[in-house]
Amino acid sequence: MSRRFLLLAGALASLCSAAPAYADPCEAPLPTQPGVRFSGTVRYVGDGDGLCVGKTADPSEWIEVRLADFDAPELHQAAGVAAKATLKRIALHRRVTCTTERGRSSRVVSFDRVIARCRIGSASIGDLLRQEGLAEGGI
Repeated sequence: MSRRFLLLAGALASLCSAAPAYADPCEAPLPTQPGVRFSGTVRYVGDGDGLCVGKTADPSEWIEVRLADFDAPELHQAAGVAAKATLKRIALHRRVTCTTERGRSSRVVSFDRVIARCRIGSASIGDLLRQEGLAEGGI
């Protein structure tokens, strides 16, 4: 094989490879027991049921949360982008109080997110999302 062919094949392979996946910026250690309460400001919204909570602007102190009481459509589904936009509008930069709980798998941590029920004041974020008319049903 010619050197030119190998260079072209290598360049083509690098163009066809998958783009890197960017992780959510939340970097704090996650609580691992049910019933742990934590509070802070919603610093980042990753999708329709995932967010980061932190007391400061330092991502190393942000806890990544998967809402226990709302199952949003995934971002690749038709309603997923709208669910993320709604969660941002409702919760981003707002103060929340969250309590960890076990999910359907009986785990408190799932896919590097702590499962928690979060409230803005006395209202559950899951209830607020339902009041906005969002459909549930992530896969």
